[in-house]
Amino acid sequence: MSHHNTVFSQLLKMIPRHEFETLAKQHHTGRSFRTASRWSQFVSMAMAQLAGRNSLRDIVENISAQVHRLYHLGSTKLSRSNLSRINDAKPYALYEALFGKLLSRCQGVVPGHNFRFRNPLYSLDASTIDLCLSVFPWADFRTTKGAIKLHVGLNHAGYLPEFVTVTEGKNHDVIVGRTLAFPKESIVVIDKGYNDYTWYKQLTERGIFFVTRLKTNAKYRIVSRRPVLKGRGLICDQTIEFGGPQTAKKCPVQLRRIAYRDSEIGKRYVFLTNNFKLAAKTIADIYKARWQVELFFKWIKQNLKIKSFVGTSKNAVRTQIWIALCMYLLLAFLKFQSKLQKSTQQILRLLQMNLFEKRDLMALLRGDPPGDKQPNINQMILL
Repeated sequence: MSHHNTVFSQLLKMIPRHEFETLAKQHHTGRSFRTASRWSQFVSMAMAQLAGRNSLRDIVENISAQVHRLYHLGSTKLSRSNLSRINDAKPYALYEALFGKLLSRCQGVVPGHNFRFRNPLYSLDASTIDLCLSVFPWADFRTTKGAIKLHVGLNHAGYLPEFVTVTEGKNHDVIVGRTLAFPKESIVVIDKGYNDYTWYKQLTERGIFFVTRLKTNAKYRIVSRRPVLKGRGLICDQTIEFGGPQTAKKCPVQLRRIAYRDSEIGKRYVFLTNNFKLAAKTIADIYKARWQVELFFKWIKQNLKIKSFVGTSKNAVRTQIWIALCMYLLLAFLKFQSKLQKSTQQILRLLQMNLFEKRDLMALLRGDPPGDKQPNINQMILL
């Protein structure tokens, strides 16, 4: 019977340790560690994400139960006070940088999106994470409510969160949207919360296409009309110019207005885009696909720990969120590399039940019986 380290150890080997330590040195502040380390912090918090642990005590006791296996993880046992102090004081920017490294490697094995066009397709949205204002006083949102906001530009190629920003709850979605550097020729899908006529003009000038919904009170003039296939739910396809002195000044470019009725629910939608090449039905389908970013938020809130936090400082909260996002990328990489027809949630459930079992990771994902000889996990390392 071949020997294997724990499933958790094999998973962490996908992160080159030398790269992690290089990032840790770049993002280190304060005094040097004596016994603790950023890697031990990451191992503890990553285990908490995968195993669904809810508190510092829960994390430390779970690690203590597996203390004889920490050697293979390259980690040491942290006390509650040590883990809390590192979460509070050591910059979360380390895990933001690690997220960027993991993302670039996932992009090398990611499948394409489900549309026939080759333009990169992104859905941009934000989700508010509620916090108790008395416990998190720095997260001032409303009179009696605290919050932070997670902004995500989801690439439909593999549904990877390619653009991620964590801000305070008061930050408006479109303010963050303006700062994102989408690649030229890409298509960005946004809802009416991102309505900004000046931004529409800027996106057009930068060669970036957008698809959104037109506000019901928008004033415009029809420049031309194109024929539509009404049997496919299309009502009209028009070229328009905005009216009104302020709006026309902010967005003096011609845009495309498409009206569509969804046959399944009978609801009428009016879309606005600066893309005049794609078919009108394709534009409607693109906006419908925007729902994937909502499913992304729902998935991470249900399956990873980004709603309840083990620390109360701003740094501790952001550390936990960025580590959760790193875990999402590891799960996505496993899904892409294994080429199995398992969902990300199914992979996570398998890992949760077998995190400290000594089994081959890929055999576990395939459902092979324990003890079968399997390929070395080193072929899965993120190089």
